[in-house]
Amino acid sequence: MAKNTICVWYDKDAEEAARFYAKTFPDSAVHAVHKAPSDYPSGKAGDVLTVDFTVAGIPCMGLNGGTAFKHSEAFSFQIATDSQEETDRYWNAIVGNGGQESMCGWCKDKWGISWQITPRVLTDAMAAGGDEAKRAFEAMMEMKKIDVAKIEAARQG
Repeated sequence: MAKNTICVWYDKDAEEAARFYAKTFPDSAVHAVHKAPSDYPSGKAGDVLTVDFTVAGIPCMGLNGGTAFKHSEAFSFQIATDSQEETDRYWNAIVGNGGQESMCGWCKDKWGISWQITPRVLTDAMAAGGDEAKRAFEAMMEMKKIDVAKIEAARQG
């Protein structure tokens, strides 16, 4: 186990979520599925309790903890993309698998986990600062999924 691992709480579908992430994002995999040795507040002995997985190189553990806690945008995975095609592929995979669109490159998967699908052209524009950042930011504020061509045009003025 890595020294620092993100633990993501699921009602009951940690394994399904981990397998979805593993097939959707590069450098992702399901490493182990651990079953509960006895009954626990939200499950029975033999139910999947935790799943060790990696998402885009980040070690994670999914915990099937039941309905006690809900996800919010206070936590999100941010995926940097290099093209519109890559942005579309991840966005469409998440939203098309029962997820939900939001604004400014944010979406939620069907388990309620928030994702930021962020083209590098946008982060590069923000890092440039000044009028270029302002134009790119204002363009982004009107978008759900980020449109790379519109961000590039905004950067140019």
